[in-house]
Amino acid sequence: NGDAANPACSGIEGVLDAYHRSLRRVQLYGPTNFAPVVNHVARSAAEVLDGSQYFVLLIITDGVISDMAQTKEAIVNVS
Repeated sequence: NGDAANPACSGIEGVLDAYHRSLRRVQLYGPTNFAPVVNHVARSAAEVLDGSQYFVLLIITDGVISDMAQTKEAIVNVS
């Protein structure tokens, strides 16, 4: 949603709204490192033990991922 202090969205509509807003603000440039973001979201998700929330991580890229091996490893580890 663009708020680093409180990144929650309410429902699918909130996710879609955040996605549409981000398309107007995001500027793609490199290097592109996704592993730290994947790990950060995984840590946040791990704090919710009762299943009351779900987490969606949408990765938008220009096609060049600088840390591909680390990103793959992070996705496998958190899944």
